Amino acid sequence: QVQLVESGGGLVQAGGSLRLSCAASGRTFSNFAMGWFRQAPGKEREFVSTISRGGSITNYSDSVKGRFTISRDNAKKTVYLQMNSLKPEDTAVYYCGGGSMWASSRPRDYDYWGQGTQVTVSS
Repeated sequence: QVQLVESGGGLVQAGGSLRLSCAASGRTFSNFAMGWFRQAPGKEREFVSTISRGGSITNYSDSVKGRFTISRDNAKKTVYLQMNSLKPEDTAVYYCGGGSMWASSRPRDYDYWGQGTQVTVSS
C-alpha cells in the first residue's frame, strides 16, 4: 500500500508561483512513475504532468508546458510540481497520483491518490 500526501497549495495572484509537494510512504517509491492531475469545480480530473520512475522522462499538458516543472527526489520519496506564471484558469484541486508503471497521462493508470491540495489563482 502507498499513502500520498500533497502540500503547498494556496492562494496566489496571477503571475505568481507555487511549489506543490507529494510525499509518499509505504512501498518503494522509486518503483513507480508519478503524476499530477487537477480538477476544477464541475469538470473532470485532467492531466497536468508526469515523471518516470528515475526522473528521466517527463511530460506535460499543453496548458502548462513551459510554466510548470515536475521533479522527484527518490531518497525523500517526494515528487514536486513547480508552478510559475500562474493563471486564474489554473485554479483547481491538485492531486498526486502514484503506482503507474510508466509516465502516463491517464488517471486510470494510477493506483494511488492523495487527498488533494487547493490552488487558487486570483486575477
